[in-house]
Amino acid sequence: MKQQNATYLDKIDSPEALKQLSVEELRGYCDELRHYIIEACSVNPGHLASSLGTVELAAALHYVYNTPKDKLVWDVGHQTYPHKIITGRREAFLSQRKLGGISGFPRMAESPYDAFGGGHASVSISAAFGMAKAAELQGSDEKIVAVIGDGSMTGGLAFEGLNNAGANRSTDLLVILNDNQMAIDQATGALKSYLLKITSSVHYNRFKQTLWGWLSHTPRLLRMCQKMGNALKQVLLGRSNLFESLNFRYFGPIDGHNLPELVRTLRALRDIPGPKLLHVLTVKGKGYTPAEQNQTVWHAPGCFNPDTGERIASPKEAARYQDVFGETLVDLARADRRVVGITAAMPSGCGMSRLMEEMPERTFDVGIAEGHAVTFAAGLAASGMVPFCAIYSTFMQRAYDNVIHDVAIQGLPVVFCLDRGGIVGEDGVTHHGLFDMAAFGAIPGLTIAAPANERELRNLMYTALHAGKPWMIRYPRGTGEGVAWRNEPFEPITEGRGRCLREGSDVAILSVGTTAHAAAEAVALAAKEGLSVAHYDLRFVKPLDTRLVEEVGRRFRRIITIEDGSLRGGVGEAVAAQLADCGLHPEIIRLGIADQWVEHGTPAELHAQCGYDTEALLRALGLR
Repeated sequence: MKQQNATYLDKIDSPEALKQLSVEELRGYCDELRHYIIEACSVNPGHLASSLGTVELAAALHYVYNTPKDKLVWDVGHQTYPHKIITGRREAFLSQRKLGGISGFPRMAESPYDAFGGGHASVSISAAFGMAKAAELQGSDEKIVAVIGDGSMTGGLAFEGLNNAGANRSTDLLVILNDNQMAIDQATGALKSYLLKITSSVHYNRFKQTLWGWLSHTPRLLRMCQKMGNALKQVLLGRSNLFESLNFRYFGPIDGHNLPELVRTLRALRDIPGPKLLHVLTVKGKGYTPAEQNQTVWHAPGCFNPDTGERIASPKEAARYQDVFGETLVDLARADRRVVGITAAMPSGCGMSRLMEEMPERTFDVGIAEGHAVTFAAGLAASGMVPFCAIYSTFMQRAYDNVIHDVAIQGLPVVFCLDRGGIVGEDGVTHHGLFDMAAFGAIPGLTIAAPANERELRNLMYTALHAGKPWMIRYPRGTGEGVAWRNEPFEPITEGRGRCLREGSDVAILSVGTTAHAAAEAVALAAKEGLSVAHYDLRFVKPLDTRLVEEVGRRFRRIITIEDGSLRGGVGEAVAAQLADCGLHPEIIRLGIADQWVEHGTPAELHAQCGYDTEALLRALGLR
């Protein structure tokens, strides 16, 4: 990777080294750091735009604070590339998100500078408040800073943290709101409008920032002026600042790319006790024109030419499952006025943007608020609508109680579409969707289906629409198998019924979801070596096709199950339990995710590492 004219970058390998620079030199370092991130991400893709927007903020924080004694809690983690590079991981950054390399998110086990892990949104304030309270109880003078951005403030957990921390005025905590008006897609909701109102008075903010410059070395006087200003706004405007109402001292907004102002402000706030919030305005994709102009695409653009901004698309022979979901949802909504779509800040990621474009009045982006998304869907369903609630599997974990209490107990016809089920690849341990089948399989009255290909996803969505009860469909990240599905007539699928894909006499494989393809490959290879293997696609995690399972248990002395999820509580366990209940005791080999955390790598690498790819099946068949 080329790095042009690196005056500072090669010399800075720690926050201590960074502190040796003048503020003017810090500007040069940030320019080189931004260029390095662009060059590195052009060949090793990652979350680019968010991190480009936090270059100055990360540098200023490490410049002012005594890290790692002072703790920085980043939320969400994909804005932390500058932080990682500043804290001694410049060379390791070239391996980020690769098998055996560093994570794309903060990891406590990776570096003492990563004070708290952060793959999911809205956790920083609660975690940082816990750390600040611990410091207070232990008599420590360490400073705690939470950096929350990329739409994470829309999550309810963030406000729970603010509410609790604001009630503890003795606890020293700084929350930095990195406000770029974006999540992965454009930020939505009343909070976005509120923040825009705060930032809209150009002359007022310019005067206030000038005043801050004069008073930055006298925190008490700065705080006094701030209190007077807030009181005046309360009298003249009839409303108070939201964060001040939660007992946070509010400062800002300030330009998050103005290094002298950032450094000056952070130094002043460091010496002000109690809970406080600094509102920082940044630009997602800052300093790279293509990323600034199309922030959603450049959130995670894949490989690209850093000089021209041309994205290098990998060849795709089949549609992505999110595309199948999006187009099918539009077809269903055209035919049935009850259909509505709900997403939690992922309209483009899950494919909901198609319905949003055609029927915006029937599409709802609720922000990073998965629990609310589920209960909102329950309310719609209780009043006659059929909501399709599309949430990534890993994020649906946050709404488990809502699924039980608000949907399943009441038998409401909500269709949960869990994108990114199973191994997701480079995003790693916080993003794999490994637990949905095991966790949600315990909920009475909830049907759980796993399509083997694109056409099955389309037909399962059609079936779920007309089921009149809670349904969940889980499917993986990435492309399908190239099966024809567009404009195909809908065909209902019988609930709880699997199918035989290939007859055999020696061994049986029971697959669920897209593991059917590894199974089909293994069956074909086994046939060439003289082993007759039967292959059954279960289709449904719940209800399990007990008739099919019993038939297989009576016919075969050896059965292999394969699933893209947790073995503990998974489909293989359900098959074994069903056979035991029937008094059948064939040898059962279960392939899937063992009781372990799975790190990052390509899906193919991780399937092999976890032991449920084609080669693993051949070993289980005794052919390797």
